[in-house]
Amino acid sequence: MSRPTIRPTDREVFFNADDIIVSKTDLKGVITYANDVFLGIAGYTEAEVLGQPHNLIRHPDMPRAVFALLWQEVQAGREIFAYVKNMTKTGDFYWVLAHVTPSRDLSGQVVGYHSNRRTPERRAVAVVGPLYDTIRKIEQAEASPRDGLAAGLRAIEQHLSSLGVSYGEFLFSL
Repeated sequence: MSRPTIRPTDREVFFNADDIIVSKTDLKGVITYANDVFLGIAGYTEAEVLGQPHNLIRHPDMPRAVFALLWQEVQAGREIFAYVKNMTKTGDFYWVLAHVTPSRDLSGQVVGYHSNRRTPERRAVAVVGPLYDTIRKIEQAEASPRDGLAAGLRAIEQHLSSLGVSYGEFLFSL
């Protein structure tokens, strides 16, 4: 299925604080499961998301470096939390606090990934949003996507170093 180009809007949509968005992917990030909350907020049907890359809902405001960090952690078998700005089928956006974990088979082998997303604290979004804008601009200023990604990762490392905290400490301080 070829995906149509979606134009981002400036309209933020929200979901209930007691709702949990759940999705599962294979090892390549292809959606294998999406719960009704995911489908409702993103505006897709199950048939439209199953078999599609999870970046179907990626908002262009998200720095590539954040996803590189996320992938690095889960591919190493570790869980990660991240604030993520997602985009709906209509171009609207919504913020989440994502918890992504590897899914393992009975022998302990990683067979995919599981993500639970909750509503984020608004004060955290107020910090993360401008930080992500800065990182994305750093990425875009580079001559190539590869150089942009490297510059974005350096920017994250420098930010954390300037605060004297690890990624996890920063995230949970918000």
